[in-house]
Amino acid sequence: MMTSRDKWRVYKRVCVVFFLAAVTLTVVQRGAPFQIERQGRMEAPSEGGENRAQQQNTGLYPGTNTFWKASKGKQAESTATATGTTEESSITQERAGSRTWDVSSANCSANLNFTNQDWFRGLEENFKQFLLYRHCRFFPMLINHPEKCSGETYLLMVIKSIATQHDRREVIRKTWGKEQVVDGKKVKTVFLLGTPSNEAEKANHQKLLEYEDYIYRDILQWDFQDSFFNLTLKETHFLKWFSTYCADVRYVFKGDDDVFVSVENIFEYLEASAQVKNLFVGDVLFKAKPIRRKENKYYIPQALYNKTHYPPYAGGGGFLMDAPLARRLYWASDSLELYPIDDVFLGMCLEVLQVTPIKHNAFKTFGLVKNKDSKLNQEPCFFKSMIVVHKLLPSELIHMWNLVNSNLICSQKVEIL
Repeated sequence: MMTSRDKWRVYKRVCVVFFLAAVTLTVVQRGAPFQIERQGRMEAPSEGGENRAQQQNTGLYPGTNTFWKASKGKQAESTATATGTTEESSITQERAGSRTWDVSSANCSANLNFTNQDWFRGLEENFKQFLLYRHCRFFPMLINHPEKCSGETYLLMVIKSIATQHDRREVIRKTWGKEQVVDGKKVKTVFLLGTPSNEAEKANHQKLLEYEDYIYRDILQWDFQDSFFNLTLKETHFLKWFSTYCADVRYVFKGDDDVFVSVENIFEYLEASAQVKNLFVGDVLFKAKPIRRKENKYYIPQALYNKTHYPPYAGGGGFLMDAPLARRLYWASDSLELYPIDDVFLGMCLEVLQVTPIKHNAFKTFGLVKNKDSKLNQEPCFFKSMIVVHKLLPSELIHMWNLVNSNLICSQKVEIL
């Protein structure tokens, strides 16, 4: 016969078993939707994708075999020979009215046609890599949100970011990038990303990025490496994505993840510019010269660009454009060779369309004043009158946002809008 103590022990064990079963069931139920959602957002791998990564790049220029590749396991690459071709079939389908991202593989074989020429041999390694793979124009999507542009959207906020900069994205979502409705006009936000180039980051941050997107559903990611030269790919991929999915968007703001933006001032400017066609406005540089100093980040060798001046272009920190122009820019970008500086490349596309960008003093993509130590760079009354100010760390951005949106009283508003 069981004693009272024995009965108590059995009772406790039964309770523990029921508790563990309930916890397990809860975890499974919560985890399953994330897994299903994550798989649903990923591009299906193309047939034979795993073998292509091994077949790719045999005998290529030393050091170039990882320049464009995102990962050995996921990269779906074409086995075409190194002829410098592009995905013409994908572009043709898009023109025929495709409403999906139609690139499931990338022709990433190196173009070896000019490797024996003297001008090529004299280039730095990063420019050699860029030229060998410049014909690789479109890549598969790893995370997509075609529903982002569903319904009428007045302003689409588009922010370039990288996987490791979660803190910047988080601050933007809480401040100027928050999705909202202003006077009945919808504002939506997306972040543009490639894949981490560092193997350790790739292993750890990709999973975190997928979970971040599961929570916010605002990330667009393509299967090319995030690098300085690949910012141009981020430009062309967004333009293609926008042309595919965003028929009902009116305006686009595009910028970096380290800028301060006033949505209120954007609305004020757009209302005053409602009749302007081919609107493209920002911190525009006219008659800018290519930088020939090799130690400079924006150095361009003569062999890659031999003209005296660049066409007019807006600093990539932030600019505004209307949606019809954004769609035309996609077709213009398809007619040009890719260029390693993304904002200059966009200026080249505008030149093809014979559109001159508008310079506006409320766009400060090089800071408020040239002197970085100036107190004016921390003056909230100046920020209150601006549309874009570059560049701020997350802590600086949240601090300035709180100041500007407090009961701030300025002696007078700077008349720039």
